[in-house]
Amino acid sequence: MTRATLYLIQSETPQERQAISAWLTSQFENGDGGRLVLDLTDERLRTTLDDDLLVTPVRVAWLPADGDDGPLARLRTSVGRAGARRSRQSVQKLILKLRPDRCRVIVGKPATVDDLRERWQRQAGSGDFESFVRRQAVLALDRAERALIGSQYKVARYVVEEITASPRFRTGIEKLSAELDLPVEVVYERALAALNQMVATQSRTAIDAWNRLGRYFSRAYRVSVDDSKADSLRELGRKYPLVFLPSHRSYLDPLVLRPALLAHGLPLNHVMGGINIDFWPIGPLTRRSGYVFIRRSIADDAVYRWVLREYMGYLISKRFNLEWYIEGGRSRTGKLRPPRYGLLTYLAEAFRSSGAEDVYLVPVSLSYDQLYEVGIMAEEAHGAAKAPESFSWLLKFNRAQDTQRGSVQVRFGEPLSLRAALDSETDQRLAVQKTAFEVSHRINEATPVMPRSLVTLALLGIEDRALTVAEVFAVLSPLVSYFSARGLASDLDLSEERSVRRVLDELASSGVVERFDKGTEAVYRVGPDQHLVAAFYRNNTIHFLVVRAVAELMLQAVAERSLASPDVLEYGWAVALELRDLLKFEFFFSDKDAFRAELHRELDLIDPEWRSRLNEPSTLLASLPVHLAHRVLQPFLEAYWVVAQRLAARDPRVPVEAKPFTRECLDVARQLRMQQQLASSESISGELFATALKLASNRDLVDPGRDEVRAARQKFADEIEGWVRRVRRVRALALGEPLDPGDAALGPVADEASPGFLGSVTVSARRPGVSQP
Repeated sequence: MTRATLYLIQSETPQERQAISAWLTSQFENGDGGRLVLDLTDERLRTTLDDDLLVTPVRVAWLPADGDDGPLARLRTSVGRAGARRSRQSVQKLILKLRPDRCRVIVGKPATVDDLRERWQRQAGSGDFESFVRRQAVLALDRAERALIGSQYKVARYVVEEITASPRFRTGIEKLSAELDLPVEVVYERALAALNQMVATQSRTAIDAWNRLGRYFSRAYRVSVDDSKADSLRELGRKYPLVFLPSHRSYLDPLVLRPALLAHGLPLNHVMGGINIDFWPIGPLTRRSGYVFIRRSIADDAVYRWVLREYMGYLISKRFNLEWYIEGGRSRTGKLRPPRYGLLTYLAEAFRSSGAEDVYLVPVSLSYDQLYEVGIMAEEAHGAAKAPESFSWLLKFNRAQDTQRGSVQVRFGEPLSLRAALDSETDQRLAVQKTAFEVSHRINEATPVMPRSLVTLALLGIEDRALTVAEVFAVLSPLVSYFSARGLASDLDLSEERSVRRVLDELASSGVVERFDKGTEAVYRVGPDQHLVAAFYRNNTIHFLVVRAVAELMLQAVAERSLASPDVLEYGWAVALELRDLLKFEFFFSDKDAFRAELHRELDLIDPEWRSRLNEPSTLLASLPVHLAHRVLQPFLEAYWVVAQRLAARDPRVPVEAKPFTRECLDVARQLRMQQQLASSESISGELFATALKLASNRDLVDPGRDEVRAARQKFADEIEGWVRRVRRVRALALGEPLDPGDAALGPVADEASPGFLGSVTVSARRPGVSQP
């Protein structure tokens, strides 16, 4: 017996109805059995839904134009699609006349009314059954249309209706009502308002417009993607929802990443972003292309937090991909910021209650040759106020993209199973923190070593001295050899002087480096007030060098002690852990066992026989072809030293207010730099001072107290001063003129020269930067 069929038609224009009518006629000619045809909005649907009826949804898809991707073709495609959705009949008539192949009748997967009713009772169980049928019909048609036009148009439909209709939502509202001692109606209205504000309302037109906008705004770059990793992610995404967690360097990041993912067949991500960019025209467009705007501060809004968890749970249960920046904001220093746990915590809670089999976290590294924003962020680090995002800001940002700025590298780290990560710890709070740090570590591991990073590393190591191309090349050669020994030099092209010259000239054209070519040959140095900009590019790669720098300072610390052979290794390990703890808020370190293995690897690279020669640490240090401790850690340690000294100089009973204290540190650091008591202008950084203050707070040195706080602050300052002294000695060793081992105070530090241009180091008799009581 042939089952009766109900064709449920979704149409908006006479042209669409005509196309569907012709298709239905062709279907009816050769078949038999009962047939019904209703419009999706027809009120008779309620009385038509018999359990044995087979519901078959039908609509018209307007396909994008093929071949020509020029501006006019893109405009025609966009207008044609707008016509399909907005009843622009004249455009559809033109398409039917000129390109009838672009009008395609599509059929969604049929379902019996009995099956639909069972699904409705399982998912909602109350409300309007015929509305549920209509939603399911549209979703089935969306899936059929994606088979024609691509997975980038996978959008979430009827989200608010489905979430609010579920028994889970009603139960949650009642529970919140009791916890907050508020009427159910009040909690429901707040939840509904939050959900409506939060939910992305997507459309093909907006998605296409955003993708074109992305290509336009990123026109200054050549985008390079790890194709094999992207393809493997596409396969993983067929089974599990993916959460992309990129590094955040620029406002361009989402405009670069989305086209890169779509080009490899990955569906649209729901991007969880800050509400600060919800301004015209960006806000309305991004909201309709998959962006979810989250309020900045939600700690005091229990209803909003609950709604956010429910929304995230809904998305992963429907296998939609998510995306957000785990750092919480753009890096001001060029290296990864500490991860923020908020959204990851909500995701973990949503996952546990969603019924999803698993969710995979995808670390993503975005690395730029140059960035327009870096100069602005450097000014902010020196104390300038941050300009708010606005339409005029957008226009200025857009004009800046007219200048070619090299390439942007999109690299993917190894995906991380959220289920496995959460199951590894019984304490879920600790599990989330460990997961966040593991994601950050994998982002760093995926980051390529960029030529610009090494060139700025070389130039910053000599501060204000200018070098010829040959001298820069001489500094870089052992660095390139070091990265080659670690298998990290595949993307480097610095094996010849002409390659180094090209990078130097690019840096000079962007103003980061100053070039003087009116003498016998061109010389280069970091430009005036450009040290933080140069450091930003250097810091893109600095994480690969931190353990090596720790190894050098460990050897320097051992060299300062007269220890018997059995005690040397134990002492060296203890001081390495001490330095690791000092820098724990600045860099991502592995756990202690892995850190020990990494430290041993670096010592193996220094000398494979280091275990038998550890009682000769000075010899090991002197044998190095290149020293990295001062190039990598000195700016951070000296910035920490400024903060520690200013804390020690304060009355411990006076509260420390972050902004005024940071301003004080900036002013004192400028003075010390002018007196040459700081080796680098990089140390004059509000970002570094903020991290140092965070470390001090972690050690209970910020809250007011009396003599015990004063003593603890002084001990903290002495500890950091000891490390500054050590890093300066390594720097002096690199110059060929070591400091007197008996010096008792820090003083002016000379600029480092390249090989063959050795500077000098002198020592002041007083401790700088500390007011006398």
